[in-house]
Amino acid sequence: MTEQLETDRLILRRHKPEDAEAYIGFFLSDRARHVGKARTQFAAWRNFAMEAGHWALYGYGPWMVTRKGSDRSIGSIGCWQPKDYPERELSWLLWEDAEGQGIAFEAAQAARAHDYATHRPAALVSYIEAANKRSIRLAERLGALLDADAVSPDPSDLVYRHPWPEVLS
Repeated sequence: MTEQLETDRLILRRHKPEDAEAYIGFFLSDRARHVGKARTQFAAWRNFAMEAGHWALYGYGPWMVTRKGSDRSIGSIGCWQPKDYPERELSWLLWEDAEGQGIAFEAAQAARAHDYATHRPAALVSYIEAANKRSIRLAERLGALLDADAVSPDPSDLVYRHPWPEVLS
């Protein structure tokens, strides 16, 4: 099981207990309105623990994203498939101070390439609330296409299907 990925500017690594505070802060903030804003600190912590536990159960999951030279998390990006998800999802969350710098794009590219190469899933999708225009733009920048026929765990979400790396070359 890969412990971390490295890009030009970033380290994608497994969750650590000290990441919980920033993660919980994100889920209690209005920034989480498109991804299931938590109502309580415990609910936000449960989301954090669910991501971390996905690694223990399946050998893959979302990564905590840090800038090189700093171990402070600035987001959570990677692939996972909770039991109610019909397909494996490439998901992304960024803390406010990391937005608008190309970090989500860089980390999502690395996470997607790693998952396709290492785990060979049948497909990767991103489930995105229709009002989340920034995530839609990111999915499209990553080369994902809207799949109007795909099933989503939330029927109101859009499903963006990510191409295999060979298609992007």
